[in-house]
Amino acid sequence: MSAKTETKFDYFKAVGRRKSAIAQVRLQSGRGELVINGKSKDWPLQLLQVLDLVDRKGQFDVSVVVRGGGAMSQIDAISLGLARTLVKLNEEFRSTLRKAGMLTRDARVKERKKPGLKRARRAPQWAKR
Repeated sequence: MSAKTETKFDYFKAVGRRKSAIAQVRLQSGRGELVINGKSKDWPLQLLQVLDLVDRKGQFDVSVVVRGGGAMSQIDAISLGLARTLVKLNEEFRSTLRKAGMLTRDARVKERKKPGLKRARRAPQWAKR
C-alpha cells in the first residue's frame, strides 16, 4: 500500500475536540477562505500555524461547524480537526504535525462537582463558632 498523495479531491473532513468544544472541519481546495458556523472569519494565528507547517497556506477553503466550550477551546478544537484533515489529505504530513504537537488531543476536561462540596474540590468555608 502506498502513501496517499495530493490529487484532485472533493473534500476531507475530521473532528477535533477540546474540553467541551467539538469542531467538525471540512477541507477542500480553494483560495484560502475560512468559514466558521456559516460566517466568513479571519484566520486565527493558531490555525495559520498548522497550514504553515505543511506549506499549504492559502491553498484550501476550510468550513467549520463548532459547538460548545469557550473561544480558545473552540480554536484548539478547530486546530486539531484541521491537522487531522491535512493528514487525510497527505499521510506524509503526519510526522511534521506530530512533532509540532498538532495531532495530540488535549484530554483535560473540567472535573465533576462532588456532593457536599461547592465545586469539584472546594469545601464549604469552615467556622469554629
